[in-house]
Amino acid sequence: MVELDQFKYELNNFKEPLVEVRDSLDLANKEQRIQELEREMEAPDFWDNPEKSQESMKNLKSMKDDIAIYAKLKDEFDEIETLIEMAAEENDESLIPEIQDLLDDFRKTYDDIRIKTLLSGEYDKDNAIVTLHAGAGGTESCDWAGMLYRMYTRWADKHGFAVDVLDYLDGDEAGIKSVTFQVNGENAYGYLKSEKGVHRLVRISPFNAAGKRQTSFVSCDVMPDIEEDIDIEIRDEDLRIDTYRSSGAGGQHINKTSSAIRITHLPTNIVVQCQNERSQHMNKDKAMQMLKAKLYLLQQQENAEKLSGIRGEVKEIGWGNQIRSYVMQPYTMVKDHRTNAETGNVDSVMDGGIDLFINAYLKWITLGESSGEAGDMPD
Repeated sequence: MVELDQFKYELNNFKEPLVEVRDSLDLANKEQRIQELEREMEAPDFWDNPEKSQESMKNLKSMKDDIAIYAKLKDEFDEIETLIEMAAEENDESLIPEIQDLLDDFRKTYDDIRIKTLLSGEYDKDNAIVTLHAGAGGTESCDWAGMLYRMYTRWADKHGFAVDVLDYLDGDEAGIKSVTFQVNGENAYGYLKSEKGVHRLVRISPFNAAGKRQTSFVSCDVMPDIEEDIDIEIRDEDLRIDTYRSSGAGGQHINKTSSAIRITHLPTNIVVQCQNERSQHMNKDKAMQMLKAKLYLLQQQENAEKLSGIRGEVKEIGWGNQIRSYVMQPYTMVKDHRTNAETGNVDSVMDGGIDLFINAYLKWITLGESSGEAGDMPD
């Protein structure tokens, strides 16, 4: 049967990639490390240092998850191979739909685990801090920022990540002028670093009485929530620290006290804000942590050959600098200008379906799988 030959050919093409995935996950060393950690957990003083013990538990779970998902992948491969052989021997066409379904599931599992092997950056495993700023376009851009915020929170929810709002400023008429939120979960930064840049919306604006198409821009900045103390020198005279009253969405203490903190690093003009912690002191500590992370990333970029060569760099929030376009009229299309990944299902993207773009970006920066220079998208 032709279908079985096609199935067998496709499955055989996964044999070598499966070995590569196994080697990339370093499963043998992880199994050994799991045994060591489990022995350490039996020690009576294991929980004496809660922070260290929690980190060990987190690492243990991550390694067990890697072993489990690869075992699932290998089991699926063996099951499909067995069914193909059975169908061929018995000339049983009734097994073809089942094989097709299993092969579809196998591809999805393989893609998920292959993408995870690409998350090898120093801070990819960390939580992510995301900041959205409305750009050119007034109320329309504020509404666009609100739409993007919803998109990212829906994506986080689908992946089992928690979202904490750190700073929030409403738009004058609608939407959001700016929002900073933390996405908590394993590899959150590794996935969301792809979103750093300017996002462009083209649609017929509900705020335009003439019903004309309008283009709006929002910048997205993403940095890791680096928990360890970063060795970055910050002089007191280089900082301007302002307090202001919290506003907008956030925790239970919002709008009660002037506890929100804004820190400006004068030499670089980097600004960080936090309003969602329980006290001014805690907001300041969180803002300083964010500032250190930003300065560390900036230092890394400056050590690169050319700052402008860093992919995903946030530029001026306006024409010609977008990393991705979301077009709702006169046609529907979302296209990433770095990787050429695109889809016509705008509603799915706005509902959090951005894995297509995240995965394409990870392959692009790690494997160089882009088809070349990103093409232009017509207005």
